[in-house]
Amino acid sequence: MNKVKTWIERDHDNIMHGMTPFRKNPLIAKSAKGCFVEDTDQNKYLDAMSGLWCVNVGYGREVLAEAAHNQMVEMSYYPLVHSHKPAIELAEKLNSWLDDEYVFFFSNSGSEANEAAFKVARQYFHQKGESERYKVLSRYRAYHGGTLGALAATGQAQRKYKYEPLAAGFIHTVPPDCYHCPLGKQPTTCNHECADMVEQTMTWELDETVAAVIMEPYITGGGVFVPPEGYLKKVRDICDRHGVLLIIDEVISGFGRTGEKFGFQHEGISPDIITMAKGVTSGYLPLSATAVRKDIYDAFKEEGDYNHFRTVNTFGGNPSACALALKNIEIIEEENLVKNSRIRGKQLIDELAELKSHPHVGDIRSKGLVIGIELVKDQSSRIPLEEERINKVITRCKELGVIIGKNGDTVAGFNNVLTIAPPLIIDEGTVRFLSGAIKRAIQDSCF
Repeated sequence: MNKVKTWIERDHDNIMHGMTPFRKNPLIAKSAKGCFVEDTDQNKYLDAMSGLWCVNVGYGREVLAEAAHNQMVEMSYYPLVHSHKPAIELAEKLNSWLDDEYVFFFSNSGSEANEAAFKVARQYFHQKGESERYKVLSRYRAYHGGTLGALAATGQAQRKYKYEPLAAGFIHTVPPDCYHCPLGKQPTTCNHECADMVEQTMTWELDETVAAVIMEPYITGGGVFVPPEGYLKKVRDICDRHGVLLIIDEVISGFGRTGEKFGFQHEGISPDIITMAKGVTSGYLPLSATAVRKDIYDAFKEEGDYNHFRTVNTFGGNPSACALALKNIEIIEEENLVKNSRIRGKQLIDELAELKSHPHVGDIRSKGLVIGIELVKDQSSRIPLEEERINKVITRCKELGVIIGKNGDTVAGFNNVLTIAPPLIIDEGTVRFLSGAIKRAIQDSCF
Protein backbone atom coordinates (compact mmCIF):
# COMPACT_ATOMS: atom_id res chain seq x y z
CA MET A 1 0.00 0.00 0.00
CA ASN A 2 1.16 3.53 -0.71
CA LYS A 3 2.08 5.45 2.40
CA VAL A 4 -0.28 8.33 3.24
CA LYS A 5 1.95 11.40 3.40
CA THR A 6 1.92 13.58 6.51
CA TRP A 7 1.25 17.31 6.33
CA ILE A 8 4.97 17.92 6.93
CA GLU A 9 5.91 15.66 4.02
CA ARG A 10 3.37 17.33 1.76
CA ASP A 11 4.75 20.70 2.79
CA HIS A 12 8.31 19.64 1.98
CA ASP A 13 7.17 18.42 -1.43
CA ASN A 14 5.32 21.58 -2.42
CA ILE A 15 6.10 24.71 -0.40
CA MET A 16 9.10 27.03 -0.67
CA HIS A 17 9.61 28.80 2.65
CA GLY A 18 11.40 32.05 3.36
CA MET A 19 13.68 32.35 6.38
CA THR A 20 13.61 28.59 6.92
CA PRO A 21 16.37 26.09 6.08
CA PHE A 22 15.36 23.22 3.81
CA ARG A 23 13.77 20.29 5.62
CA LYS A 24 13.25 22.21 8.82
CA ASN A 25 9.83 21.11 10.03
CA PRO A 26 7.44 24.07 10.19
CA LEU A 27 4.44 24.34 12.46
CA ILE A 28 1.41 23.38 10.36
CA ALA A 29 -1.27 25.72 11.66
CA LYS A 30 -4.88 24.56 11.47
CA SER A 31 -6.91 27.13 13.39
CA ALA A 32 -6.47 30.25 15.48
CA LYS A 33 -8.51 32.26 17.96
CA GLY A 34 -7.60 35.31 19.98
CA CYS A 35 -3.89 35.09 20.85
CA PHE A 36 -3.61 31.35 20.25
CA VAL A 37 -2.85 29.08 17.28
CA GLU A 38 -3.57 25.34 17.05
CA ASP A 39 -1.61 22.98 14.81
CA THR A 40 -2.68 19.82 12.96
CA ASP A 41 -1.64 17.73 15.98
CA GLN A 42 -3.98 19.70 18.27
CA ASN A 43 -1.11 21.45 20.04
CA LYS A 44 -2.06 24.95 21.16
CA TYR A 45 0.41 27.85 21.25
CA LEU A 46 0.35 31.46 22.39
CA ASP A 47 1.44 33.35 19.28
CA ALA A 48 3.71 35.92 20.90
CA MET A 49 4.81 37.19 17.49
CA SER A 50 1.34 38.03 16.13
CA GLY A 51 2.13 35.98 13.04
CA LEU A 52 4.77 38.28 11.54
CA TRP A 53 4.21 41.30 13.82
CA CYS A 54 0.78 41.87 12.28
CA VAL A 55 -2.25 40.23 13.97
CA ASN A 56 -2.89 43.24 16.21
CA VAL A 57 -6.55 42.54 17.00
CA GLY A 58 -6.04 38.79 17.39
CA TYR A 59 -7.26 35.83 15.36
CA GLY A 60 -10.80 34.73 14.57
CA ARG A 61 -12.62 38.06 14.35
CA GLU A 62 -15.81 37.14 12.51
CA VAL A 63 -16.74 40.80 12.02
CA LEU A 64 -13.63 41.23 9.90
CA ALA A 65 -14.55 38.23 7.77
CA GLU A 66 -18.06 39.67 7.44
CA ALA A 67 -16.74 43.08 6.37
CA ALA A 68 -14.63 41.47 3.65
CA HIS A 69 -17.47 39.15 2.60
CA ASN A 70 -20.05 41.92 2.36
CA GLN A 71 -17.77 44.07 0.25
CA MET A 72 -16.85 41.12 -1.96
CA VAL A 73 -20.51 40.44 -2.64
CA GLU A 74 -21.21 44.09 -3.45
CA MET A 75 -18.07 44.62 -5.55
CA SER A 76 -15.24 42.14 -5.44
CA TYR A 77 -12.66 44.18 -7.32
CA TYR A 78 -12.01 47.48 -9.00
CA PRO A 79 -8.59 49.00 -9.75
CA LEU A 80 -7.42 52.29 -8.30
CA VAL A 81 -6.55 53.75 -11.67
CA HIS A 82 -10.13 54.87 -10.99
CA SER A 83 -11.50 54.70 -7.45
CA HIS A 84 -14.02 53.14 -5.08
CA LYS A 85 -15.76 54.03 -1.82
CA PRO A 86 -13.82 51.74 0.59
CA ALA A 87 -10.47 53.22 -0.50
CA ILE A 88 -11.75 56.79 -0.11
CA GLU A 89 -13.23 56.06 3.32
CA LEU A 90 -10.05 54.32 4.47
CA ALA A 91 -7.86 57.22 3.32
CA GLU A 92 -10.07 59.63 5.25
CA LYS A 93 -9.86 57.44 8.35
CA LEU A 94 -6.08 57.14 8.12
CA ASN A 95 -5.80 60.93 7.90
CA SER A 96 -7.79 61.24 11.11
CA TRP A 97 -5.37 58.82 12.79
CA LEU A 98 -2.36 60.70 11.44
CA ASP A 99 -3.89 64.04 12.49
CA ASP A 100 -2.53 65.62 9.33
CA GLU A 101 -3.24 65.88 5.61
CA TYR A 102 -1.87 63.14 3.35
CA VAL A 103 -2.85 61.40 0.14
CA PHE A 104 -2.50 57.61 -0.07
CA PHE A 105 -1.18 55.17 -2.62
CA PHE A 106 -2.35 51.64 -1.79
CA SER A 107 -0.29 48.48 -2.37
CA ASN A 108 -0.23 44.99 -0.86
CA SER A 109 2.86 44.79 1.37
CA GLY A 110 5.33 46.87 3.32
CA SER A 111 8.00 46.26 0.69
CA GLU A 112 5.75 47.69 -2.01
CA ALA A 113 4.78 50.64 0.18
CA ASN A 114 8.45 51.52 0.61
CA GLU A 115 9.15 51.07 -3.11
CA ALA A 116 6.36 53.56 -3.83
CA ALA A 117 7.86 55.97 -1.29
CA PHE A 118 11.25 55.87 -3.02
CA LYS A 119 9.62 56.56 -6.38
CA VAL A 120 7.63 59.46 -4.96
CA ALA A 121 10.76 61.01 -3.43
CA ARG A 122 12.83 60.76 -6.61
CA GLN A 123 10.07 61.97 -8.92
CA TYR A 124 9.24 64.84 -6.54
CA PHE A 125 12.76 66.25 -6.80
CA HIS A 126 12.86 65.75 -10.57
CA GLN A 127 9.74 67.87 -10.85
CA LYS A 128 11.19 70.53 -8.56
CA GLY A 129 14.20 70.83 -10.87
CA GLU A 130 16.54 68.95 -8.49
CA SER A 131 17.04 65.77 -10.49
CA GLU A 132 20.46 65.22 -8.89
CA ARG A 133 18.65 64.26 -5.67
CA TYR A 134 18.15 60.51 -5.91
CA LYS A 135 19.97 58.86 -2.99
CA VAL A 136 18.11 57.31 -0.08
CA LEU A 137 19.81 57.15 3.30
CA SER A 138 18.90 54.43 5.79
CA ARG A 139 20.55 52.70 8.76
CA TYR A 140 22.45 49.52 9.32
CA ARG A 141 20.49 46.83 11.24
CA ALA A 142 17.16 48.11 9.84
CA TYR A 143 14.80 46.15 7.56
CA HIS A 144 12.62 47.80 4.92
CA GLY A 145 11.48 44.91 2.71
CA GLY A 146 12.45 42.13 0.33
CA THR A 147 12.04 43.74 -3.10
CA LEU A 148 15.22 44.98 -4.76
CA GLY A 149 14.82 48.64 -3.77
CA ALA A 150 13.53 47.96 -0.26
CA LEU A 151 16.24 45.35 0.25
CA ALA A 152 18.85 47.86 -0.90
CA ALA A 153 17.58 50.22 1.81
CA THR A 154 17.79 47.40 4.34
CA GLY A 155 20.90 47.43 6.52
CA GLN A 156 21.20 43.67 7.02
CA ALA A 157 23.98 42.04 5.01
CA GLN A 158 22.73 38.48 5.51
CA ARG A 159 19.37 39.36 3.95
CA LYS A 160 21.16 40.71 0.87
CA TYR A 161 23.78 38.01 0.42
CA LYS A 162 23.54 36.22 -2.95
CA TYR A 163 20.90 38.69 -4.19
CA GLU A 164 23.26 41.54 -4.96
CA PRO A 165 23.77 43.77 -6.85
CA LEU A 166 20.59 45.50 -5.73
CA ALA A 167 19.10 48.85 -6.73
CA ALA A 168 21.60 51.71 -6.83
CA GLY A 169 21.49 54.90 -4.81
CA PHE A 170 21.05 53.55 -1.28
CA ILE A 171 23.48 54.50 1.47
CA HIS A 172 23.66 53.62 5.17
CA THR A 173 24.68 55.11 8.46
CA VAL A 174 24.93 53.92 12.06
CA PRO A 175 21.85 52.74 14.00
CA PRO A 176 20.79 54.00 17.45
CA ASP A 177 22.14 50.88 19.19
CA CYS A 178 22.57 52.08 22.77
CA TYR A 179 23.81 48.67 23.99
CA HIS A 180 26.59 48.29 21.41
CA CYS A 181 26.98 51.99 20.62
CA PRO A 182 29.01 52.21 17.38
CA LEU A 183 30.27 55.62 18.54
CA GLY A 184 31.47 54.44 21.93
CA LYS A 185 28.95 56.45 23.94
CA GLN A 186 27.23 55.58 27.21
CA PRO A 187 23.69 56.68 28.16
CA THR A 188 25.20 59.31 30.46
CA THR A 189 27.41 60.74 27.71
CA CYS A 190 25.05 60.36 24.73
CA ASN A 191 24.03 63.53 22.92
CA HIS A 192 22.31 61.87 19.95
CA GLU A 193 25.58 61.46 18.09
CA CYS A 194 24.00 58.64 16.07
CA ALA A 195 21.52 61.23 14.75
CA ASP A 196 24.44 63.55 13.98
CA MET A 197 25.86 60.75 11.82
CA VAL A 198 22.79 61.05 9.60
CA GLU A 199 23.87 64.61 8.86
CA GLN A 200 27.53 63.63 8.54
CA THR A 201 26.67 60.91 6.03
CA MET A 202 24.65 63.42 3.98
CA THR A 203 27.67 65.72 3.92
CA TRP A 204 30.02 62.93 2.87
CA GLU A 205 27.61 61.94 0.08
CA LEU A 206 27.01 65.61 -0.96
CA ASP A 207 23.67 66.54 0.54
CA GLU A 208 22.27 67.92 -2.71
CA THR A 209 22.30 64.35 -4.05
CA VAL A 210 20.19 62.99 -1.17
CA ALA A 211 16.44 62.72 -1.76
CA ALA A 212 15.23 61.00 1.41
CA VAL A 213 16.01 59.40 4.71
CA ILE A 214 13.99 56.28 5.57
CA MET A 215 13.76 54.89 9.07
CA GLU A 216 11.49 53.02 11.42
CA PRO A 217 10.77 55.03 14.58
CA TYR A 218 12.00 51.92 16.42
CA ILE A 219 14.12 49.34 14.60
CA THR A 220 12.08 46.18 15.12
CA GLY A 221 13.07 43.04 13.22
CA GLY A 222 16.73 44.04 13.20
CA GLY A 223 16.98 43.61 16.97
CA VAL A 224 14.45 45.98 18.64
CA PHE A 225 16.49 49.18 18.99
CA VAL A 226 14.80 51.99 20.89
CA PRO A 227 16.61 55.31 20.29
CA PRO A 228 16.97 57.86 23.09
CA GLU A 229 14.22 60.44 23.40
CA GLY A 230 14.77 63.32 21.02
CA TYR A 231 16.55 61.25 18.37
CA LEU A 232 13.70 61.36 15.85
CA LYS A 233 13.15 65.08 16.36
CA LYS A 234 16.81 65.69 15.67
CA VAL A 235 16.66 63.66 12.45
CA ARG A 236 13.57 65.65 11.41
CA ASP A 237 15.49 68.89 11.96
CA ILE A 238 18.49 67.57 9.98
CA CYS A 239 16.27 66.64 7.03
CA ASP A 240 14.64 70.08 7.11
CA ARG A 241 18.01 71.88 7.11
CA HIS A 242 19.26 69.89 4.14
CA GLY A 243 16.02 69.86 2.13
CA VAL A 244 15.69 66.07 2.41
CA LEU A 245 12.40 64.18 2.72
CA LEU A 246 11.82 62.05 5.83
CA ILE A 247 10.13 58.70 5.20
CA ILE A 248 8.91 56.94 8.34
CA ASP A 249 8.42 53.19 7.98
CA GLU A 250 5.48 52.28 10.24
CA VAL A 251 4.97 48.82 8.77
CA ILE A 252 5.48 47.18 12.18
CA SER A 253 5.26 50.16 14.54
CA GLY A 254 1.88 51.36 13.31
CA PHE A 255 -1.66 50.75 14.50
CA GLY A 256 -0.99 50.71 18.22
CA ARG A 257 1.97 48.36 18.37
CA THR A 258 4.22 50.81 20.29
CA GLY A 259 1.55 52.31 22.55
CA GLU A 260 0.64 55.17 20.22
CA LYS A 261 -1.38 54.99 17.01
CA PHE A 262 1.88 55.37 15.10
CA GLY A 263 5.41 55.15 16.43
CA PHE A 264 6.54 58.60 15.23
CA GLN A 265 3.78 60.19 17.33
CA HIS A 266 5.81 59.50 20.48
CA GLU A 267 8.02 62.41 19.40
CA GLY A 268 5.35 64.58 17.81
CA ILE A 269 7.05 64.99 14.44
CA SER A 270 5.43 65.31 11.01
CA PRO A 271 6.93 62.91 8.42
CA ASP A 272 6.90 63.78 4.73
CA ILE A 273 6.00 60.22 3.73
CA ILE A 274 4.69 57.38 5.91
CA THR A 275 4.54 53.73 4.92
CA MET A 276 2.26 51.24 6.62
CA ALA A 277 1.01 47.65 6.25
CA LYS A 278 0.65 44.64 8.60
CA GLY A 279 -1.53 46.09 11.40
CA VAL A 280 -3.75 48.06 9.02
CA THR A 281 -5.71 44.82 8.44
CA SER A 282 -4.20 42.83 11.32
CA GLY A 283 -2.94 40.49 8.61
CA TYR A 284 -6.42 39.31 7.62
CA LEU A 285 -5.93 40.49 4.02
CA PRO A 286 -2.93 41.98 2.17
CA LEU A 287 -2.92 45.78 2.17
CA SER A 288 -0.37 48.56 2.53
CA ALA A 289 -0.33 52.30 2.06
CA THR A 290 2.15 55.04 1.23
CA ALA A 291 1.00 58.32 2.76
CA VAL A 292 2.35 61.41 0.99
CA ARG A 293 1.98 64.83 2.60
CA LYS A 294 -0.30 67.00 0.49
CA ASP A 295 2.19 69.77 -0.18
CA ILE A 296 4.56 67.17 -1.67
CA TYR A 297 1.76 65.62 -3.69
CA ASP A 298 1.10 69.05 -5.25
CA ALA A 299 4.18 68.51 -7.44
CA PHE A 300 2.36 65.58 -9.09
CA LYS A 301 -0.60 67.74 -10.12
CA GLU A 302 1.34 69.91 -12.55
CA GLU A 303 0.67 69.69 -16.27
CA GLY A 304 3.05 67.54 -18.27
CA ASP A 305 3.23 64.12 -19.91
CA TYR A 306 5.28 62.56 -17.11
CA ASN A 307 4.31 64.56 -14.06
CA HIS A 308 1.65 62.20 -12.71
CA PHE A 309 2.64 59.23 -10.54
CA ARG A 310 3.18 56.45 -13.08
CA THR A 311 3.02 53.39 -10.82
CA VAL A 312 0.18 50.89 -10.98
CA ASN A 313 -0.68 48.05 -8.63
CA THR A 314 -3.27 45.51 -9.74
CA PHE A 315 -4.44 44.44 -6.30
CA GLY A 316 -3.39 47.48 -4.27
CA GLY A 317 -6.35 48.95 -2.40
CA ASN A 318 -8.56 45.93 -3.05
CA PRO A 319 -12.10 46.94 -1.99
CA SER A 320 -12.50 44.02 0.43
CA ALA A 321 -9.12 44.70 2.03
CA CYS A 322 -10.03 48.38 2.48
CA ALA A 323 -13.43 47.54 3.98
CA LEU A 324 -11.79 45.08 6.34
CA ALA A 325 -9.14 47.66 7.31
CA LEU A 326 -11.85 50.13 8.27
CA LYS A 327 -13.49 47.57 10.54
CA ASN A 328 -10.09 46.60 11.97
CA ILE A 329 -9.35 50.24 12.91
CA GLU A 330 -12.82 50.48 14.43
CA ILE A 331 -12.01 47.48 16.67
CA ILE A 332 -8.72 49.06 17.76
CA GLU A 333 -10.59 52.23 18.72
CA GLU A 334 -13.59 50.62 20.42
CA GLU A 335 -11.48 48.21 22.49
CA ASN A 336 -8.82 50.81 23.39
CA LEU A 337 -6.07 48.54 22.09
CA VAL A 338 -3.54 51.35 21.77
CA LYS A 339 -3.86 51.94 25.51
CA ASN A 340 -3.79 48.20 26.17
CA SER A 341 -0.52 47.99 24.26
CA ARG A 342 1.01 50.48 26.69
CA ILE A 343 -0.42 48.79 29.77
CA ARG A 344 0.40 45.20 28.86
CA GLY A 345 3.76 46.18 27.44
CA LYS A 346 4.71 47.72 30.79
CA GLN A 347 3.39 44.66 32.65
CA LEU A 348 5.47 42.35 30.48
CA ILE A 349 8.63 44.42 30.97
CA ASP A 350 8.05 44.56 34.73
CA GLU A 351 7.62 40.79 34.90
CA LEU A 352 10.75 40.20 32.80
CA ALA A 353 12.84 42.62 34.89
CA GLU A 354 14.32 39.83 37.03
CA LEU A 355 16.03 38.52 33.89
CA LYS A 356 18.39 41.51 33.98
CA SER A 357 20.42 39.69 36.62
CA HIS A 358 20.74 36.55 34.48
CA PRO A 359 24.36 36.21 33.30
CA HIS A 360 23.32 35.66 29.67
CA VAL A 361 20.79 38.50 29.45
CA GLY A 362 22.59 41.60 28.23
CA ASP A 363 19.75 44.00 27.52
CA ILE A 364 15.95 44.16 27.44
CA ARG A 365 14.44 46.78 25.12
CA SER A 366 10.81 47.66 24.50
CA LYS A 367 8.23 50.11 23.27
CA GLY A 368 4.62 49.13 23.90
CA LEU A 369 4.20 45.52 22.81
CA VAL A 370 7.51 45.24 20.96
CA ILE A 371 10.13 43.60 23.16
CA GLY A 372 13.69 42.50 22.43
CA ILE A 373 15.86 40.44 24.79
CA GLU A 374 19.52 40.44 23.81
CA LEU A 375 21.37 37.33 24.95
CA VAL A 376 25.14 37.43 25.47
CA LYS A 377 27.96 35.13 26.53
CA ASP A 378 28.43 37.26 29.63
CA GLN A 379 27.31 40.70 30.73
CA SER A 380 30.77 42.18 31.01
CA SER A 381 31.96 41.38 27.48
CA ARG A 382 28.56 41.82 25.79
CA ILE A 383 29.66 39.27 23.18
CA PRO A 384 26.53 37.90 21.45
CA LEU A 385 25.42 34.42 22.47
CA GLU A 386 25.80 31.78 19.77
CA GLU A 387 22.82 31.48 17.45
CA GLU A 388 22.54 27.77 18.25
CA ARG A 389 21.84 28.62 21.89
CA ILE A 390 19.36 31.34 20.88
CA ASN A 391 17.49 28.70 18.90
CA LYS A 392 17.38 26.45 21.97
CA VAL A 393 15.56 29.17 23.90
CA ILE A 394 13.03 29.56 21.08
CA THR A 395 12.53 25.79 20.90
CA ARG A 396 12.07 25.58 24.66
CA CYS A 397 9.45 28.35 24.51
CA LYS A 398 7.58 26.36 21.89
CA GLU A 399 7.70 23.28 24.15
CA LEU A 400 6.14 25.45 26.84
CA GLY A 401 3.37 26.53 24.45
CA VAL A 402 4.69 29.92 23.34
CA ILE A 403 5.92 31.08 19.91
CA ILE A 404 8.52 33.84 19.99
CA GLY A 405 10.98 35.02 17.35
CA LYS A 406 14.50 36.33 16.89
CA ASN A 407 16.31 38.76 14.58
CA GLY A 408 17.23 35.97 12.17
CA ASP A 409 19.47 36.35 9.10
CA THR A 410 20.34 39.98 9.79
CA VAL A 411 23.98 40.74 10.65
CA ALA A 412 26.59 37.99 10.98
CA GLY A 413 27.28 37.26 14.63
CA PHE A 414 24.47 39.47 15.91
CA ASN A 415 21.35 37.31 15.48
CA ASN A 416 21.09 37.09 19.25
CA VAL A 417 17.95 39.05 20.10
CA LEU A 418 14.73 37.29 21.10
CA THR A 419 11.71 39.17 19.74
CA ILE A 420 8.26 39.29 21.31
CA ALA A 421 5.23 41.08 19.83
CA PRO A 422 1.93 39.50 20.96
CA PRO A 423 -1.49 40.64 19.74
CA LEU A 424 -2.62 43.92 21.26
CA ILE A 425 -5.63 42.16 22.80
CA ILE A 426 -3.43 40.19 25.22
CA ASP A 427 -4.76 40.27 28.78
CA GLU A 428 -3.11 40.32 32.19
CA GLY A 429 -3.22 36.56 32.74
CA THR A 430 -1.85 35.74 29.30
CA VAL A 431 1.02 38.18 29.85
CA ARG A 432 1.86 36.30 33.05
CA PHE A 433 1.85 33.01 31.11
CA LEU A 434 4.07 34.56 28.43
CA SER A 435 6.59 36.05 30.86
CA GLY A 436 6.74 32.82 32.85
CA ALA A 437 7.47 30.78 29.72
CA ILE A 438 10.20 33.17 28.56
CA LYS A 439 11.92 33.19 31.95
CA ARG A 440 11.79 29.42 32.25
CA ALA A 441 13.02 28.90 28.67
CA ILE A 442 16.02 31.16 29.25
CA GLN A 443 16.77 29.49 32.56
CA ASP A 444 16.49 25.99 31.06
CA SER A 445 18.49 26.74 27.89
CA CYS A 446 21.25 29.14 28.92
CA PHE A 447 23.29 27.02 31.33
